[in-house]
Amino acid sequence: MGKFMKLVQNENMKIYRRIRTWIMLGFIIGLPILISVGKLLTSDSNTTSSWGMMHIESVFSFILIIIFTVVIASETVAGEFTWGTIKLLLIRPWSRSAILLSKYISTMLFALFLTVIAFAVTYLINFALFGSSQAGEILGGFGGLSNGEFMLKFYLFQFISLIIIVTFGFMMSSAFRSSGLAIGLSISLLFAGSIVTGILASSDKKWVEYVLFMHLDLTTYINNPKGSISNHPMSLGFSLAVLAGYFILFNAISWTVFKKRDVAA
Repeated sequence: MGKFMKLVQNENMKIYRRIRTWIMLGFIIGLPILISVGKLLTSDSNTTSSWGMMHIESVFSFILIIIFTVVIASETVAGEFTWGTIKLLLIRPWSRSAILLSKYISTMLFALFLTVIAFAVTYLINFALFGSSQAGEILGGFGGLSNGEFMLKFYLFQFISLIIIVTFGFMMSSAFRSSGLAIGLSISLLFAGSIVTGILASSDKKWVEYVLFMHLDLTTYINNPKGSISNHPMSLGFSLAVLAGYFILFNAISWTVFKKRDVAA
Protein backbone atom coordinates (compact mmCIF):
# COMPACT_ATOMS: atom_id res chain seq x y z
CA MET A 1 0.00 0.00 0.00
CA GLY A 2 2.84 2.34 0.86
CA LYS A 3 4.46 1.79 -2.54
CA PHE A 4 1.16 2.49 -4.27
CA MET A 5 0.82 5.76 -2.37
CA LYS A 6 4.24 6.75 -3.72
CA LEU A 7 2.86 6.16 -7.20
CA VAL A 8 -0.08 8.44 -6.38
CA GLN A 9 2.37 10.99 -4.98
CA ASN A 10 4.33 10.85 -8.21
CA GLU A 11 1.16 11.60 -10.21
CA ASN A 12 0.37 14.50 -7.89
CA MET A 13 3.84 15.91 -8.43
CA LYS A 14 3.23 15.85 -12.19
CA ILE A 15 0.09 17.93 -11.66
CA TYR A 16 1.45 20.52 -9.25
CA ARG A 17 4.80 21.04 -10.95
CA ARG A 18 3.12 22.71 -13.91
CA ILE A 19 2.58 26.45 -14.02
CA ARG A 20 -0.92 26.02 -15.44
CA THR A 21 -2.05 24.25 -12.25
CA TRP A 22 -1.24 27.33 -10.19
CA ILE A 23 -2.89 29.55 -12.80
CA MET A 24 -6.03 27.43 -12.39
CA LEU A 25 -5.80 27.83 -8.63
CA GLY A 26 -5.41 31.58 -9.11
CA PHE A 27 -8.70 31.70 -11.03
CA ILE A 28 -10.50 29.73 -8.30
CA ILE A 29 -9.25 32.17 -5.67
CA GLY A 30 -9.41 35.37 -7.70
CA LEU A 31 -12.84 35.07 -9.31
CA PRO A 32 -14.89 35.13 -6.06
CA ILE A 33 -12.80 37.98 -4.71
CA LEU A 34 -13.33 40.07 -7.86
CA ILE A 35 -17.09 39.40 -7.85
CA SER A 36 -17.46 40.25 -4.16
CA VAL A 37 -15.34 43.39 -4.35
CA GLY A 38 -17.25 44.49 -7.46
CA LYS A 39 -20.56 43.92 -5.67
CA LEU A 40 -19.32 45.87 -2.65
CA LEU A 41 -18.31 48.84 -4.79
CA THR A 42 -21.51 48.95 -6.84
CA SER A 43 -24.24 48.24 -4.29
CA ASP A 44 -25.28 48.71 -0.67
CA SER A 45 -23.49 46.14 1.45
CA ASN A 46 -26.28 46.30 4.06
CA THR A 47 -28.73 44.74 1.62
CA THR A 48 -26.37 42.13 0.21
CA SER A 49 -26.68 38.56 1.45
CA SER A 50 -23.36 36.89 2.23
CA TRP A 51 -24.89 33.47 1.59
CA GLY A 52 -26.50 34.64 -1.64
CA MET A 53 -23.17 35.93 -2.94
CA MET A 54 -21.46 32.73 -1.88
CA HIS A 55 -24.03 30.70 -3.79
CA ILE A 56 -23.65 32.75 -6.98
CA GLU A 57 -19.86 32.60 -6.86
CA SER A 58 -19.90 28.88 -6.11
CA VAL A 59 -21.92 28.22 -9.27
CA PHE A 60 -19.25 29.92 -11.39
CA SER A 61 -16.43 28.34 -9.37
CA PHE A 62 -17.75 24.83 -9.98
CA ILE A 63 -17.92 25.41 -13.71
CA LEU A 64 -14.24 26.35 -13.62
CA ILE A 65 -13.35 23.45 -11.31
CA ILE A 66 -15.02 20.95 -13.64
CA ILE A 67 -13.29 22.40 -16.71
CA PHE A 68 -9.89 22.51 -15.00
CA THR A 69 -10.22 18.96 -13.65
CA VAL A 70 -11.38 17.66 -17.02
CA VAL A 71 -8.23 19.15 -18.57
CA ILE A 72 -6.08 17.34 -15.99
CA ALA A 73 -8.04 14.07 -16.35
CA SER A 74 -7.93 14.17 -20.14
CA GLU A 75 -4.19 14.71 -20.30
CA THR A 76 -3.13 12.42 -17.47
CA VAL A 77 -3.32 9.38 -19.77
CA ALA A 78 -3.33 10.83 -23.29
CA GLY A 79 -0.46 13.14 -22.37
CA GLU A 80 1.73 10.18 -21.48
CA PHE A 81 1.43 8.94 -25.06
CA THR A 82 1.93 12.40 -26.52
CA TRP A 83 5.15 12.95 -24.56
CA GLY A 84 6.27 9.31 -24.84
CA THR A 85 6.57 8.95 -21.05
CA ILE A 86 4.15 6.03 -20.90
CA LYS A 87 7.05 3.67 -21.63
CA LEU A 88 8.87 4.90 -18.51
CA LEU A 89 5.86 3.94 -16.41
CA LEU A 90 5.50 0.51 -17.98
CA ILE A 91 9.08 -0.56 -17.27
CA ARG A 92 8.41 -0.15 -13.55
CA PRO A 93 7.02 -3.08 -11.51
CA TRP A 94 3.46 -1.76 -11.60
CA SER A 95 0.41 -3.31 -13.20
CA ARG A 96 -1.51 -1.26 -15.71
CA SER A 97 -4.46 -1.20 -13.31
CA ALA A 98 -2.30 0.33 -10.57
CA ILE A 99 -0.95 2.97 -12.96
CA LEU A 100 -4.43 3.94 -14.15
CA LEU A 101 -5.85 3.93 -10.60
CA SER A 102 -3.07 6.22 -9.36
CA LYS A 103 -3.84 8.66 -12.15
CA TYR A 104 -7.54 8.58 -11.38
CA ILE A 105 -7.04 9.10 -7.65
CA SER A 106 -4.63 11.99 -8.16
CA THR A 107 -7.12 13.64 -10.51
CA MET A 108 -9.93 13.35 -7.98
CA LEU A 109 -7.68 14.67 -5.22
CA PHE A 110 -6.98 17.69 -7.41
CA ALA A 111 -10.72 18.23 -7.86
CA LEU A 112 -11.27 17.92 -4.11
CA PHE A 113 -8.46 20.39 -3.44
CA LEU A 114 -9.98 23.01 -5.75
CA THR A 115 -13.44 22.42 -4.25
CA VAL A 116 -12.22 22.95 -0.68
CA ILE A 117 -10.36 26.11 -1.74
CA ALA A 118 -13.47 27.42 -3.53
CA PHE A 119 -15.65 26.82 -0.47
CA ALA A 120 -13.17 28.49 1.88
CA VAL A 121 -12.58 31.51 -0.35
CA THR A 122 -16.25 32.16 -1.17
CA TYR A 123 -17.21 31.82 2.48
CA LEU A 124 -14.43 33.95 3.94
CA ILE A 125 -14.49 36.78 1.39
CA ASN A 126 -18.25 37.30 1.57
CA PHE A 127 -18.52 37.22 5.33
CA ALA A 128 -15.51 39.49 5.57
CA LEU A 129 -17.04 42.06 3.20
CA PHE A 130 -20.76 41.75 3.95
CA GLY A 131 -20.80 40.37 7.49
CA SER A 132 -22.92 37.63 9.03
CA SER A 133 -25.66 39.76 10.55
CA GLN A 134 -27.42 40.31 7.21
CA ALA A 135 -29.52 37.19 6.76
CA GLY A 136 -30.73 38.09 3.27
CA GLU A 137 -32.47 35.42 1.22
CA ILE A 138 -33.04 31.94 2.60
CA LEU A 139 -31.35 29.65 0.11
CA GLY A 140 -33.07 26.58 1.47
CA GLY A 141 -36.49 27.98 0.53
CA PHE A 142 -39.23 25.71 1.78
CA GLY A 143 -36.88 22.81 2.36
CA GLY A 144 -36.36 23.72 6.00
CA LEU A 145 -32.60 24.02 5.56
CA SER A 146 -30.41 26.75 6.95
CA ASN A 147 -28.21 28.63 4.51
CA GLY A 148 -25.17 26.74 5.76
CA GLU A 149 -26.86 23.36 5.29
CA PHE A 150 -28.00 24.40 1.82
CA MET A 151 -24.46 25.31 0.75
CA LEU A 152 -22.99 22.09 2.14
CA LYS A 153 -25.54 20.07 0.16
CA PHE A 154 -24.92 22.24 -2.89
CA TYR A 155 -21.19 21.51 -2.78
CA LEU A 156 -21.76 17.80 -2.16
CA PHE A 157 -24.20 17.40 -5.06
CA GLN A 158 -22.06 19.48 -7.39
CA PHE A 159 -19.01 17.40 -6.53
CA ILE A 160 -20.90 14.19 -7.34
CA SER A 161 -21.77 15.62 -10.77
CA LEU A 162 -18.13 16.64 -11.16
CA ILE A 163 -17.02 13.06 -10.50
CA ILE A 164 -19.24 11.75 -13.30
CA ILE A 165 -18.13 14.33 -15.87
CA VAL A 166 -14.44 13.96 -14.99
CA THR A 167 -14.72 10.17 -15.08
CA PHE A 168 -16.19 10.49 -18.58
CA GLY A 169 -13.22 12.64 -19.62
CA PHE A 170 -10.84 10.12 -18.06
CA MET A 171 -12.52 7.33 -20.02
CA MET A 172 -12.23 9.23 -23.30
CA SER A 173 -8.59 9.94 -22.60
CA SER A 174 -7.87 6.27 -21.88
CA ALA A 175 -9.83 4.96 -24.84
CA PHE A 176 -8.74 7.35 -27.59
CA ARG A 177 -5.42 8.78 -26.34
CA SER A 178 -6.61 12.20 -27.45
CA SER A 179 -6.73 14.88 -24.78
CA GLY A 180 -8.39 17.35 -27.16
CA LEU A 181 -11.25 14.96 -27.92
CA ALA A 182 -11.69 14.08 -24.25
CA ILE A 183 -11.74 17.73 -23.16
CA GLY A 184 -14.12 18.78 -25.92
CA LEU A 185 -16.65 16.01 -25.29
CA SER A 186 -16.50 16.42 -21.51
CA ILE A 187 -17.11 20.16 -21.68
CA SER A 188 -19.94 19.51 -24.14
CA LEU A 189 -21.40 17.12 -21.57
CA LEU A 190 -21.20 19.90 -18.98
CA PHE A 191 -22.83 22.67 -21.01
CA ALA A 192 -25.23 20.61 -23.12
CA GLY A 193 -26.77 18.91 -20.10
CA SER A 194 -29.47 21.51 -19.43
CA ILE A 195 -30.33 21.79 -23.14
CA VAL A 196 -30.72 18.04 -23.64
CA THR A 197 -32.62 17.75 -20.36
CA GLY A 198 -35.06 20.43 -21.52
CA ILE A 199 -35.64 18.59 -24.79
CA LEU A 200 -36.09 15.18 -23.19
CA ALA A 201 -38.30 16.52 -20.40
CA SER A 202 -41.13 17.10 -22.89
CA SER A 203 -41.19 13.40 -23.76
CA ASP A 204 -43.45 10.97 -21.91
CA LYS A 205 -41.16 8.00 -22.63
CA LYS A 206 -39.95 6.12 -19.57
CA TRP A 207 -36.49 5.48 -21.00
CA VAL A 208 -35.53 9.16 -20.84
CA GLU A 209 -35.27 8.82 -17.06
CA TYR A 210 -32.16 6.70 -17.58
CA VAL A 211 -30.35 9.23 -19.78
CA LEU A 212 -27.28 10.65 -18.08
CA PHE A 213 -28.17 14.29 -18.77
CA MET A 214 -31.35 14.01 -16.70
CA HIS A 215 -29.35 13.44 -13.52
CA LEU A 216 -26.31 15.68 -13.76
CA ASP A 217 -27.90 18.55 -11.80
CA LEU A 218 -28.58 17.01 -8.39
CA THR A 219 -28.97 20.42 -6.77
CA THR A 220 -32.62 20.47 -7.91
CA TYR A 221 -33.31 17.93 -5.16
CA ILE A 222 -32.21 20.28 -2.38
CA ASN A 223 -35.54 22.12 -2.29
CA ASN A 224 -37.65 19.61 -4.22
CA PRO A 225 -37.51 15.89 -3.29
CA LYS A 226 -39.00 14.97 -6.70
CA GLY A 227 -36.62 17.08 -8.77
CA SER A 228 -37.47 19.92 -11.12
CA ILE A 229 -38.67 17.91 -14.15
CA SER A 230 -42.46 17.90 -13.83
CA ASN A 231 -43.08 15.24 -16.50
CA HIS A 232 -40.61 12.87 -14.87
CA PRO A 233 -40.71 13.13 -11.07
CA MET A 234 -37.75 11.20 -9.67
CA SER A 235 -36.04 10.78 -6.33
CA LEU A 236 -32.50 11.59 -5.27
CA GLY A 237 -31.88 7.91 -4.65
CA PHE A 238 -32.92 7.00 -8.19
CA SER A 239 -30.67 9.68 -9.69
CA LEU A 240 -27.73 8.52 -7.58
CA ALA A 241 -28.33 4.94 -8.68
CA VAL A 242 -28.35 5.97 -12.36
CA LEU A 243 -25.17 8.01 -11.90
CA ALA A 244 -23.54 5.06 -10.11
CA GLY A 245 -24.33 2.89 -13.12
CA TYR A 246 -22.69 5.34 -15.51
CA PHE A 247 -19.74 5.70 -13.11
CA ILE A 248 -19.16 1.95 -13.17
CA LEU A 249 -19.58 1.82 -16.95
CA PHE A 250 -17.12 4.65 -17.62
CA ASN A 251 -14.48 3.14 -15.33
CA ALA A 252 -14.99 -0.34 -16.75
CA ILE A 253 -14.35 0.97 -20.25
CA SER A 254 -11.27 2.90 -19.08
CA TRP A 255 -9.68 -0.07 -17.38
CA THR A 256 -10.61 -2.60 -20.08
CA VAL A 257 -9.24 -0.52 -22.96
CA PHE A 258 -6.09 0.55 -21.12
CA LYS A 259 -5.23 -3.00 -20.04
CA LYS A 260 -5.81 -4.61 -23.44
CA ARG A 261 -4.37 -1.98 -25.75
CA ASP A 262 -0.71 -2.08 -26.74
CA VAL A 263 0.18 0.97 -24.68
CA ALA A 264 3.90 0.49 -25.27
CA ALA A 265 3.57 1.09 -28.98
